[in-house]
Amino acid sequence: MAQYDRKTIEELIDGTIDFYKLKEMLSNFKDTDRFDKYISILQERVPWDDPILLPAGLHLYIVLKPDGKRVVKCDCGHEFCEASDNWKLHALIHVRDTEEKMVELYPKLLAPDPEWQVIREYYCPNCASQLEVEAVTPWYPILKDFEPDIDAFYNEWLKRPIPQVK
Repeated sequence: MAQYDRKTIEELIDGTIDFYKLKEMLSNFKDTDRFDKYISILQERVPWDDPILLPAGLHLYIVLKPDGKRVVKCDCGHEFCEASDNWKLHALIHVRDTEEKMVELYPKLLAPDPEWQVIREYYCPNCASQLEVEAVTPWYPILKDFEPDIDAFYNEWLKRPIPQVK
């Protein structure tokens, strides 16, 4: 099994990894400490101390608070909600639902018809980082992307207890 150093994991996170190295990583078994390296790098890059339990998307993390609650938190420190809630409902949402808003992104005749498709952009209310973009029908509900079973991930997959607040 290949072991990848910290620099390689940082390249993976930053999207600067060489294609062939990435292909090799994807094709091989995961090294046993990759998740730990990954979380360690992410933790060092944020300005707050709450332990990261899992990444929840670009700029988003599920963290453990001193009171034991698990919350969704942005790079900048903004706390959206408890991890069991849908963070998107607590974000700033820009909806491209007119031709004028669509042509900001697409050439005029290549833009989606806003009666059939809208683009929802989700932003952090504190730092304005774009967190997600969805292209959906106008009537489609705002859905939570995933509901990770953090306890099972740590206990059954990683075979260790969930980190605690120091």
